[in-house]
Amino acid sequence: MPGPLDGIRCLDLTANAPGPFCTMILGDLGADVIRIYDPRGVSGRRAEAAGGAAPMLEVAGGASPHNALLRNKRSLGIDLKDPDGNRIFLELARGADVLVEGMRPGAAARLGIDHPSLSELNPRLVHCSLTGYGQTGPYAELPGHDLNYIGQAGALALFAGADGEPAIPQNLLADYAGGGLLAALGILAALFARERTGRGQQVDAAMTDGVVYLLAQFLSAFFAHGEVPGPGASPFAGGLAQYGAYKTGDGKRLTLGALEPWFYADLCRWVGREDLIPHAYDERNGELRQALQDRLRTGDRDEWFEELRAAGQCVGKVLSLDELQDDEQVRAREMVVGVPGPDGAPVRQVGIAPKLSETPGSVRSLADRQGEHTEAILAELGVGVDELRELQERGVVA
Repeated sequence: MPGPLDGIRCLDLTANAPGPFCTMILGDLGADVIRIYDPRGVSGRRAEAAGGAAPMLEVAGGASPHNALLRNKRSLGIDLKDPDGNRIFLELARGADVLVEGMRPGAAARLGIDHPSLSELNPRLVHCSLTGYGQTGPYAELPGHDLNYIGQAGALALFAGADGEPAIPQNLLADYAGGGLLAALGILAALFARERTGRGQQVDAAMTDGVVYLLAQFLSAFFAHGEVPGPGASPFAGGLAQYGAYKTGDGKRLTLGALEPWFYADLCRWVGREDLIPHAYDERNGELRQALQDRLRTGDRDEWFEELRAAGQCVGKVLSLDELQDDEQVRAREMVVGVPGPDGAPVRQVGIAPKLSETPGSVRSLADRQGEHTEAILAELGVGVDELRELQERGVVA
């Protein structure tokens, strides 16, 4: 069954997590994604600057078939700085619907593949530039990673505990949510607009902007009251006993989220402290925290979960990744799936979150070998076998 983006071709010039996650989403929804990489690897000034340092940090499983960020994609190595390589890329761009790149501002223009240049070649192209700080502003050319962006966007401070030390939330906020996810949303919006206007446009997706966007609720509260919550004082960061994670007798943890008055009252009754029902937000709230800790330490996490679940309470388990794959809700929602691998054995993959009733997404192929589809892709452009061999011998394509 074709996905909702069947017939959309996307060129992926990205390498780090935000871009590949963005194009994974598009591929899951049916787009034909061609990831284009530099066959020379790290070269030039970057290689000199590395000076024999350790190799690049490998994330998401590298080239393993388990790497979901590379699924539903074909790959082609092109040296964009070579005139023939640049020509091949422009031919691909002529027939593409979407281009996603993560170059620093100005780099695409130097290669002649910036939005103004490509829009002359293909007015319908949606060109997404996915960077840390965007195409404008004083930080536009500043390099960085997720940690830099969430700190700059005000999010990292919200993760500080009572001691003021922030907990680094992996690289979920800027790379995946503020970056890849919102970039995909922008691309889909631009494709929808193209249906009305007939023209593509540039999507300027900045990870820092994306994180600030995710803080809408917190910034709204600040704008209304002018108060900055202290470390661990926010209702959603440990400031309330009824909204927190508690250690159980087996050393595992359980989450409680009894924010509404009726859930809070039921929780007080469950722990035998009805006297605390009027004290949801005052200094006696700490007494509930102690009572919850004392009771939950007398039993195992899963037993407490079932009891509180049966009582209709806002409760959840703190699952590790190895537990997550076997969770009944995850399985019921097909958020871990098995896809036939090269040897026919199933390869586990994260499932597809948006469940579309008529045109569902799918995992059609696992991570490919770099350059596996070179011959097929170039054949679609009319490149013959002899020309292909010559280009490969010169290192223009791989």
